[in-house]
Amino acid sequence: MTKLGQWMSTLLALMLIWLCLVQDLLNLGYSQKVHDVLVPLPVYLLVTAGSYSLATLGLRLASFNDCEEAAQELFLQIQEAQADLASKGLKL
Repeated sequence: MTKLGQWMSTLLALMLIWLCLVQDLLNLGYSQKVHDVLVPLPVYLLVTAGSYSLATLGLRLASFNDCEEAAQELFLQIQEAQADLASKGLKL
């Protein structure tokens, strides 16, 4: 099973459990306060997952290392390519 299939089957199972709890199909007899928390729970989880993703992305961008050696190598390759093109008559 692909990773997408695993995610989709897990998401489907969680949605079915949530739907059974919201519709009270299992007759658990929980209070109205619990029902009021269960109804917007997927939205809360989505906002939490999005916040975590943005925080992780920001942290990784903030701690991104510069590769000075790779930058110098790329700059040399660009200069060589420009010299090669100039020798073939292309004006840059």
